[in-house]
Amino acid sequence: MFKLGQTKMRRLNPDVLGHRLLLGNLMPEELEALMLQWEQPHYRAAQILHSYYAERRLDPMEMATLPLALRNRCAEMLVTMPLRLVTKTRSSDSTVKMLFELLDGSRIESVLIPREMHDGRSRRTLCISTQAGCPLGCVFCATASLKLRRNLETAEIIGQILAAEQVLGERITNVVFMGMGEPLLNYEAVARAIRLMTWGKQPLVALRRITVSTAGIVPAIDQLAADNLRVKLALSLHATTDTLRRQLMPIARRWSLDELLAAMERYYRTTGQPVTYEYILFDGLNDTDADIRRLLKIARRVPAKVNVIPFHPIDFTHPTGLAAELRPTSSTRIAEFVAALRHHGIPTMVRTSSGIEIAAACGQLALANAL
Repeated sequence: MFKLGQTKMRRLNPDVLGHRLLLGNLMPEELEALMLQWEQPHYRAAQILHSYYAERRLDPMEMATLPLALRNRCAEMLVTMPLRLVTKTRSSDSTVKMLFELLDGSRIESVLIPREMHDGRSRRTLCISTQAGCPLGCVFCATASLKLRRNLETAEIIGQILAAEQVLGERITNVVFMGMGEPLLNYEAVARAIRLMTWGKQPLVALRRITVSTAGIVPAIDQLAADNLRVKLALSLHATTDTLRRQLMPIARRWSLDELLAAMERYYRTTGQPVTYEYILFDGLNDTDADIRRLLKIARRVPAKVNVIPFHPIDFTHPTGLAAELRPTSSTRIAEFVAALRHHGIPTMVRTSSGIEIAAACGQLALANAL
């Protein structure tokens, strides 16, 4: 496991659980060991996991394949839903922001982004959080105003999918690790969550529909490649020079663009997965012709696409310094920027501002209704 040379980030206090265990924390082999400890056949673990993930049976008493005595014990010993919905807000474009409270009172947000596809299918993407708050301090992101409270447990990450499906009454088809927090600073819990989401013949979410977004934690990118989880990897780039990126994203002071792009190249070489570069456009800062030329060079290193993202105001967090000076690039310049990338053969998408009216768009998650 990679080391970042920092104090291990706090997790859920075990005292909150008492004698109980979070079911969503247990890998199949760990649940098998628990069944043997309970003097149950090891195959009961697979039955429990199938009921929980494939059938979405969150009440152990409804796990019909289990004998009654085991259902009772699971109900007593296992916590199957470690989140409680506090508020749900829906925007006019059908984006839904959900504020959840965790067992220790920490709060996080998840966002549903529905889309109608060209072939008539519906895609329901859930943007999930991996930390309560965030330690990175990116100047354009509202979550930075919260600082970091703690890392989420694996069960709390997966629980956002299960809870959202309960709240919305529909299945989640895609998951993006782009909510509150930096996923690769909670690597172990995120990796375990991915394995559990994709477990079994009827996975909670298909592997090809999972994207992990990172601000650029180089050792963790290499670990993700070594572990061969093969998720889609998206890098929050947002600048084509080290000087500007360090002003926008303090984490960039630790790893240069050269080091970061080399890690992205290693990820592609190891997994065969094309990568994505996310690029928020700021008026006069990173939207020049010179930026286009540098971004083209970056995007050509390995098969890649670029997601251009309009800057979403975070005035409700009362920003200061550079954060208060940031302005969105005009729609005309965005179109020119995108057209130039496409003209040179780079697949480029413009991320829509879904949920902006409810502070649910990219970079706006900050428990706004609690500020």
